[in-house]
Amino acid sequence: MTVNVQERARKSKEIHYPETDGKPMAETDLHRELMFHVIHTLQAFLAGVKAYVSGNLLVYFEEGNPRRSVAPDCFVVFGVEQKRRRIYKIWEEGRGPDVVFEVTSSSTRREDMVGKMGLYARLGVREYFLYDPTSDYLPQPLMGYWLDEKNVYQPFEPESGIAGEVNGGRSATPAFVSRLLGLRLALDSQGILQFYDLATGKRVLSKFEAQAEEERRRAEIEQTRANEERRRAEIEQIRANEERRRAEIEQTRADEAEAENARLRAELARLRGQ
Repeated sequence: MTVNVQERARKSKEIHYPETDGKPMAETDLHRELMFHVIHTLQAFLAGVKAYVSGNLLVYFEEGNPRRSVAPDCFVVFGVEQKRRRIYKIWEEGRGPDVVFEVTSSSTRREDMVGKMGLYARLGVREYFLYDPTSDYLPQPLMGYWLDEKNVYQPFEPESGIAGEVNGGRSATPAFVSRLLGLRLALDSQGILQFYDLATGKRVLSKFEAQAEEERRRAEIEQTRANEERRRAEIEQIRANEERRRAEIEQTRADEAEAENARLRAELARLRGQ
């Protein structure tokens, strides 16, 4: 009985899982912007799928131990609702990340290539991508790995770039296909990681790009409507001018006819008076 009471007391004691590890979000403005670029693009692409996309969020993987956490730059969990979270507890959510992206910098390259790679393998992360936007810290700026049946990461076989869109149609760096995401990953001519829908071949817009595109499309529609209204108004004005011209012509004819009748009456009266 005493054991049960003590056990309940132990379980009832709240364990605090911090929302921050005290580390900076990113090493440079570029790394932070590109981290958000990856997150927002994947959020936009997976908006219609039951999947959680986040990044720079503490993922706790050992219940009862707040020291056991990792904060991927971007991660995707399929089968989990997309909603705002302060932290992510694997044991409460029921599953851990399926895909992880790390934007590598000078301070993270060793951890990304060694420590995190081993941890992500143990957590069952099925695809792991490393992105070095400055091409300074990794053997190549984009690297991808998939988890085999022995929980060992194997490098993805690179594919050629996407003609006309990546590096001016020439692929200076490898592109990879993520079957889990249904996307082809490649760097553009500025070295920015871009995502291409395997079903359509089109580049995936981030949610902000999509919003801007929607605003542009709406503005074009409104402009088209305004142009059409202006065209209709111009046509109505032309019709009104034509009607007025016709009325003026008819009035002129009527006036001329009346004048001619008056002249003839006067001439007739003159003849009768002779």
